[in-house]
Amino acid sequence: MADNLTLKALSRLLLYPEAALQDEAPHLAEALADDGRLDAATCLGLMPLLRSLAGEDLYDLQEVYVSLFDRTRRLSLHLFEHVHGESRDRGQAMVDLAALYAQGGLAIDANELPDFLPLFLEFLSTRPEAEAQGLLADVDHILATLEERLSERGSLYAAVLAAVRHLAGAEAVTAPEAKDRAAPDLDALDLTALDKEWEETAVTFGPGDAASCGVDRFRTQLRAAQRDARHPARQPAA
Repeated sequence: MADNLTLKALSRLLLYPEAALQDEAPHLAEALADDGRLDAATCLGLMPLLRSLAGEDLYDLQEVYVSLFDRTRRLSLHLFEHVHGESRDRGQAMVDLAALYAQGGLAIDANELPDFLPLFLEFLSTRPEAEAQGLLADVDHILATLEERLSERGSLYAAVLAAVRHLAGAEAVTAPEAKDRAAPDLDALDLTALDKEWEETAVTFGPGDAASCGVDRFRTQLRAAQRDARHPARQPAA
């Protein structure tokens, strides 16, 4: 079974920018085109990010990445951050996902959490097409949320989420009007308030069965949280 080169390339594009990734960017563009899993329009949407990674100052690229994904919890690339928040259920979910990776033969670097989206995509790139598409569909509510929020900020990374969702046949998020990248996209106080609201309304689950691991358990956990994460549920009045 050949690896899914498109998922591998998209996984790489969501990693913290390093000099090696800058050098790799032209080859990633070639891999995406040659693999043929994305249509021409989706590939074209990735070109601005690929050009940015290849040609812009590395420190500027790293600053953008950190400000998006490391300092803004609503844009976290850790899947269970959007499902469990800081609840204790997240730990069991991590164990289950790590077990799923182990069953599939993927060894996890000790420095990375199992629910890191690039790692998840790397795992899916090694799985049969139908299984990979099914698991992508199961997390689409999270991917759609990230795509929308990145689009609202005018981020080039929104195209990566759109491409991942395209592979699962998901409906595209309607893109907002392009914003001036030199201007602040949202008021800082508004972002803080939104992050606080999101943190306080994270979805939690009841106790899980630790003896049951695998694809079905992972899907059950995610489907339990498939309200639209773009619009956090309000807590009932006291």
